[in-house]
Amino acid sequence: MPELSHTNGIAMQDRSPQQRVGDRAIHPAWLRLIRFCSELGHGEIAKLKIQDGLPVIADVTTRKVKFSS
Repeated sequence: MPELSHTNGIAMQDRSPQQRVGDRAIHPAWLRLIRFCSELGHGEIAKLKIQDGLPVIADVTTRKVKFSS
């Protein structure tokens, strides 16, 4: 899976070809969003920009930290 590049703390989209999952093609931008959500664990995306049907950038993300068990 292609790596995410960062410039000034902003994730930059590379132009990798689509990947196949079963009989469907999944664009790398969607795969990166899914990976980001998985790695975030708990938190929220306050604003997600979509252009041409693809996620482009999450303007504000917050991470929640639980201090009790």
